[in-house]
Amino acid sequence: MGADTHAGDGYGEGNVFLRFLQHVGWDDLLNVGYFTLPTLPAAVRGGGYFQRALVRRSLALLDAAPGDLVLDAACGRGYTTARLADAGCRALGIDLGERQIALARARFGHRPRVSFAVADVTRLPDEAGGTEFADGSFDRVHCLEAAFHFGPEGRDAFLAESHRVLRPGGRLVLVDFTWPDERSARIAQLDPRGLVRASWQFDDFERLDRYLTSATQAGFEVRAVHDWTRPVVRRSARLINAVGAVAATRPGRLALRTRWPSLREFTPADWQALCPVIRAHAAAGRKVGYTALVLDKRG
Repeated sequence: MGADTHAGDGYGEGNVFLRFLQHVGWDDLLNVGYFTLPTLPAAVRGGGYFQRALVRRSLALLDAAPGDLVLDAACGRGYTTARLADAGCRALGIDLGERQIALARARFGHRPRVSFAVADVTRLPDEAGGTEFADGSFDRVHCLEAAFHFGPEGRDAFLAESHRVLRPGGRLVLVDFTWPDERSARIAQLDPRGLVRASWQFDDFERLDRYLTSATQAGFEVRAVHDWTRPVVRRSARLINAVGAVAATRPGRLALRTRWPSLREFTPADWQALCPVIRAHAAAGRKVGYTALVLDKRG
């Protein structure tokens, strides 16, 4: 994919991994989740508990106040945008995927103070969703687990655009997968068949040091860097690895179908395709990092 593009409408019915996740509880959200040891039993219940926990932590870093104008960049199906509006913000969610925005509008478009529009966050239009993208027009920008789709040039462009539309003293919270340092493995080593990359439509993750350099060059002050690697990707990798072991056996698949009856639609071919994808995700999750960046525009 190009450097300035992102997932768009690629999360369709042909994506066996996404279909599986939706059956076991992911719905409004497509992010990984924040897993703490006391809450791990909730994994059996499903229902998106951990995904919503990650959203809460990300939005807490944003520190948006009622009345603030907030851009939810690459908003997906709109859950985070709706949460911002429910907190009293004027929230605009934009995403390149027309299908994603249609789902966001269907779920949350009726709520007050929320709007959605199809737009590219790396090349913001003059106006979208009834809101102008003038210089200094937004109080906050939020981007949760989406910038890995943009490519290096796209991430630089997004940082520049976010800095431009933020008012002085405004804040960008960017939460994303990262490689911890230049010696880190690359996704092609961990995902030689491209199964993870095909599932989520990206080329590679960003190095943390490059993220910080790019943010500074865009004009941001790096207010905080939170390492969420262990609660997000390490624990999710262990969980998905355990699920993969269960799904690899006939009794295990029966148990999964008993717990989530909608999985009965999975064919033998679906299960055969799913297992190596799960193994590839577990391998990637043991190596990649996960970072929340709090970036302030100097006043």
